[in-house]
Amino acid sequence: MTSSTTTSPPGSSSRAPVPAPVAGSLGVGRSAGLVVALVLLCVVGVVTAGDRFADVQNGLTILRLASVIGVVSIGMTFVIIGGGIDLSVGALVALSSVWATTLATQAVAADVHWVVMVTTALLVGTVAGVVNGVVIAYGRLVAFIATLAMLAAARGLAEILSNRRTQIVQDRDFVAFFSGSVLGVPVLVVVFALVAVVGWVLLNRTTFGRRTVAIGGNAEAARLAGIRVQRHTVALYALSGLTCGIAAVMLMARTTTGSSTHGTLLELDAIAAVVIGGTLLVGGRGTVVGTVLGVLIFTTLSNVFTLNNLSSSAQAVAKGAIIVAAVLLQQRVAARVAAGRSRPRGAPSTPQRSSQRAQQAPRTGGRP
Repeated sequence: MTSSTTTSPPGSSSRAPVPAPVAGSLGVGRSAGLVVALVLLCVVGVVTAGDRFADVQNGLTILRLASVIGVVSIGMTFVIIGGGIDLSVGALVALSSVWATTLATQAVAADVHWVVMVTTALLVGTVAGVVNGVVIAYGRLVAFIATLAMLAAARGLAEILSNRRTQIVQDRDFVAFFSGSVLGVPVLVVVFALVAVVGWVLLNRTTFGRRTVAIGGNAEAARLAGIRVQRHTVALYALSGLTCGIAAVMLMARTTTGSSTHGTLLELDAIAAVVIGGTLLVGGRGTVVGTVLGVLIFTTLSNVFTLNNLSSSAQAVAKGAIIVAAVLLQQRVAARVAAGRSRPRGAPSTPQRSSQRAQQAPRTGGRP
């Protein structure tokens, strides 16, 4: 019996080559760029508004305002990384707040505990998200159309339930709890931080996060790899609906009301923050940290504009310009990532290869 062995060339490794961490390094650079942008924006605020901007209470106000949109944006981050889009988040916030503040719900909460109101808001948001996911995954409806329909339906249902009236939160304990603070930090900011941490762990340290990235990168390849794409898509939209329910509770506590007008245009702010944070609209790449920084940048920008008595129209123009710049930057980054993945690790660039070929070519000039 003879056995044949295959020897590797000297210096070679038996392991498969590991792709260069192009996307990872670009992601770190992207987050660093967002931090620099936020710092520069704060410097502009101090220069133009002085102590009014640098005041601690103003900083807490910025964080408090960022908390609601931040929670929704984290849910939106998962949906967009997974290759989808959710235009119904603002309407789901409104529907959840209205349903949780109806007379019937508040009567039960008065007999039991205000946790009933919180549970109702979370359930309404999650169930609506599941409906979105089922229609998109199993009904094979385009996410843009499905969530646009949910936007109209949820907003309309909220108006029917509230009879287009603002519903006042009667439970003082509910308001007192969410209006309080922990070590000087508002409870709403603490909730935002907890959601951000859970979102980061879910995206970066769990199978759920890896499957989300895989589906966003190539849904068909993910399906062939054994991932249940349809079920996972439903889970992504359910997660988005859950964050809408959390945001509704926070908005109820901040305004002490439930209204069908809550969350108007919230979907645009959430998508803008996610895009600014570096998440690709085509899916497959994104970070929770980037989204949090994007939310803080937009909220700080609005605060600087307000302190300088600039109109909301000017704020809208500035936001639009920032979104366009972010998308253009995304396209360049995506092109660099694609170029880095297509070139084998350690292979010289095109100019280097041309130079090597020129040096290796036989020199025939001046010889017979």
